Amino acid sequence: MATNDMCGRYVQFKLFPLLKQEFNLQSPEIPLRPSWNIAPTQDVPVVVNEDGNQLMLARWGLIPPWSKDLSIGSRMINARAETLAEKPSFKGPFKKHRCLIAADGFYEWRKTEGGKVPVFITMKDGRPFGFAGLYSDWTSPEGESIRTCSIVTTQPNELLAPIHDRMPAIIRRDKRDLWLDNAVQDPEILSPLLVLYPAGQMDAWDVSKKVNAPGNNGPENIKAVSGA
Repeated sequence: MATNDMCGRYVQFKLFPLLKQEFNLQSPEIPLRPSWNIAPTQDVPVVVNEDGNQLMLARWGLIPPWSKDLSIGSRMINARAETLAEKPSFKGPFKKHRCLIAADGFYEWRKTEGGKVPVFITMKDGRPFGFAGLYSDWTSPEGESIRTCSIVTTQPNELLAPIHDRMPAIIRRDKRDLWLDNAVQDPEILSPLLVLYPAGQMDAWDVSKKVNAPGNNGPENIKAVSGA
């Protein structure tokens, strides 16, 4: 259900025209399937800067180029902001393979005496946003090329702190171009982009425990409930 670093689920249901406007996309339209329960190893829409902002699909769970095994990706869905410049699997992508992972919200699980309660977190203005992401192009032993990605996590803001001890790093709208600029490789410039996203711009509410099962995937997943 949830990893120790952040939850392993998020939501992305806005279609291409809205994402094109939000992320200043230059790419041709690609078909997107709305999802209210994205899980690791699924293909997810990411924004990369390759002759302008391009939207493409990447498998969630980063596979380093040197890896021989596809399965490592399921253990690398998150990358801690504090150690990006040090970890062998992430320091290369942190320098020159950064992306934005398009999202409309995400889930965290709050511990209670009665068990873990799923909480949906989103933006108050309803606009899609971009997780800080890293990507890697991996070639299988059979020669198949797969683009994979990982969500960067950071310390929680005031909204998230009572729910979980980590949260995904969200790149502010006015810093997106800098994050995506492949010419910028200095951690001293990039790391400050991973600071806490303003809690006042976000909202959170309890949702049904149905989201615990990836097969439950519909807009009812994000409806507020009492006594979840």
